[in-house]
Amino acid sequence: MVVSVSSGYRPGLVGRITEMHAVFYARHSGFGQFFESQVASGVAEFVGRLDQPCNGIWRATQNDRIVGSIAIDGQDLGDGQAHLRWFILDDGCRGAGAGRRLMQEAIAFCDRCGFAAIQLWTFKGLDAARRLYESFGFELADEKAGNQWGNTVTEQRFVRAAPSFTQRS
Repeated sequence: MVVSVSSGYRPGLVGRITEMHAVFYARHSGFGQFFESQVASGVAEFVGRLDQPCNGIWRATQNDRIVGSIAIDGQDLGDGQAHLRWFILDDGCRGAGAGRRLMQEAIAFCDRCGFAAIQLWTFKGLDAARRLYESFGFELADEKAGNQWGNTVTEQRFVRAAPSFTQRS
């Protein structure tokens, strides 16, 4: 399985990211049309802002099919913080390193842009994703029950502070 990672928009990206989220979260959390519509409108709005240097999106492809994505929205949180969004992989690509490669691209982008922190929101029970987040320095900052997507889930917010660099004399 050869998976390549590249950045930027390409035709079909909005629909494919939406589809991957809708299918996964319908199965995992029972989310339906409302969640899918929220993802679709959010991704569509975001790709219209990719011309801003603080925003980026990466896709994993296999045989020219989009099988994963991750985005950094450098505008919606403000206060010098980046929002990691729409991180997902097709079922057949999980556990093969594509997610780690996508995460590396996004984190390197954030470090180059000089964001003070990166935040992401997810749901309790996605243990493999949590291990990946924590391996990149994310820490659980908040956890609460929420039903904004139609079903009650435990929402989690993870934060990764920017690495501190010490100057050597």
